[in-house]
Amino acid sequence: MSVPPSPSLRSWRQLYEPKLLTVLREGYSLAQLRADAIAGLTVAIVALPLAMALAIASGTTPEKGLQTAVVAGFLISLLSGSRVQIGGPTAAFIPVVFGIIQTHGYGGLILCTLLAGLMLIAAGLLRLGMLMRYIPQPVVTGFTAGIAVSIVSSQIPDALGLHIAHLPGEFLPRWQAYLAHLGQTQWPTLALTAAGLTVIVALRHWRPRWPGFLLALLACTVATSLLGLPVETIGTRFGPVSAGLPTFTIPHIPFERTLELLPSAFTIAFLAGVESLLSAVVADGMTGGRHRSNAELVAQGVANVGSALFGGLPATGAIARTATNIRSGGRTPFAGMLHALFLLAFMLLLAPLLGAIPLAALAAVLLMVAWNMSEIDAIRATLSAPYGDRLVLLATFSLTVLVDLTVAIETGVVLASLLFMYRMSESVTVDAGIRATDDDLRPVMAAPPEELDQRTRLPQGVEAYQITGPLFFGASSRIDSLLDTFVVAPRVLILRMRLVPLIDASGVHALQALAERCHRRRITLVISGLQAQPKQVIARMGLGEHATGIHYADNFDHALALAARLITPAAPAA
Repeated sequence: MSVPPSPSLRSWRQLYEPKLLTVLREGYSLAQLRADAIAGLTVAIVALPLAMALAIASGTTPEKGLQTAVVAGFLISLLSGSRVQIGGPTAAFIPVVFGIIQTHGYGGLILCTLLAGLMLIAAGLLRLGMLMRYIPQPVVTGFTAGIAVSIVSSQIPDALGLHIAHLPGEFLPRWQAYLAHLGQTQWPTLALTAAGLTVIVALRHWRPRWPGFLLALLACTVATSLLGLPVETIGTRFGPVSAGLPTFTIPHIPFERTLELLPSAFTIAFLAGVESLLSAVVADGMTGGRHRSNAELVAQGVANVGSALFGGLPATGAIARTATNIRSGGRTPFAGMLHALFLLAFMLLLAPLLGAIPLAALAAVLLMVAWNMSEIDAIRATLSAPYGDRLVLLATFSLTVLVDLTVAIETGVVLASLLFMYRMSESVTVDAGIRATDDDLRPVMAAPPEELDQRTRLPQGVEAYQITGPLFFGASSRIDSLLDTFVVAPRVLILRMRLVPLIDASGVHALQALAERCHRRRITLVISGLQAQPKQVIARMGLGEHATGIHYADNFDHALALAARLITPAAPAA
């Protein structure tokens, strides 16, 4: 007889158990292994050109991308909170990684990747996985589109064959340099780039299941060799591609610059967390499964630490490769682990051939990746949204392209938060049109229209206002000037709060300020219909039943009766 797991173990499973253990506990068959092997091989074929192209665009050598895909890809699938997640280097990291390498060297990138991994592990252990889903969509769309433009900008030299000795890092000066050297365009390189794009687009239209990126590289490589095209290749720029196993070698890491590199590390962690969870959500929609977000963050963190310790690049869940895995029949983490092993085999067996790949073909691959990232439909939809969402989108996009991705994300989230607070504050109303015939447990919308404004039942000298919506710091100013609306001050003010679902410290402070003003003007304040959360917060902050000058009523009828007693003169003693 099996012993049921303890509540603590069940809780751990729900949060952190890798899906691989779940699969093994359910049972794993030979048929599943066959399907996962086919899916893993398919994804490896797709990932091979991408890993090299992403590494070169990031300012490093192609084998760094392959090593990252092998090490991080294996660890992500091994520990992932999703059954079908495929991890590795992605295009989202290109502007950040390129900037870090240019400014702090490759050792600075290793430190940033290591710190980002530790941040992701901490985020998972602190159960922040759900919070990562609440990043506003205009922010995600804005920085994703901005990254796409940055990728296009970075590929112009390889796409056109330009040789610029000192290429500025900033967007506008960089394009000024491009325009100044446009006359030096190498036409064979441009033709090869156009041919690569044509092959990718044609295969996507006519044979969408074929590995378009890989076939484009093969076609361009064969054409370069047969025609003897004078174009730059991986071998002419970087030398032979290493055919060895990933080695545990770490370059000099500038630990003394940790504080300086923390913002960049946070950006890597943020991108890795958001993209991996977005990929997991997409995978859930395609498979009908349900991922474990906190386990996913821990897996991403461990994978980035592992990648850093092997001298690799940042990594995260890749939406396109995950979708390819699912479409190819992959249904368990073994598909992702096998994808990493197939990539390792490609490195060992095909390394001498990889040096012949023209850089123009890799530029074509990344230009198509940038187009896929641009999310034109999402941008068009958001530009039709309310003004505030458009502002967040455009601000995030512009700052991503012109300034820095870290600044763009921070600014976008702050703007979106301010927009949310403004909209929430606008949803809060303080209304004098009240009902006097119903208790505070029935919703106003259920009342007949003729009951909505029965102020005639208010005793002489009594006024009543109803607050609707959360009373938080963005809306607390609505009641600050409430007493200024009276021509003749009432003797009793009833504040109906049955439609206030929650209150924060600022809201309690606003009520306290109102109570003090009422006390100075000899007005008795009655608060009616408090829900559970506001009642608890008000009591905890010292504004409960014994607060000076405030009376509490369970409902509005009770408040009316209390107000009538308060304004009735006491009978003289006999």
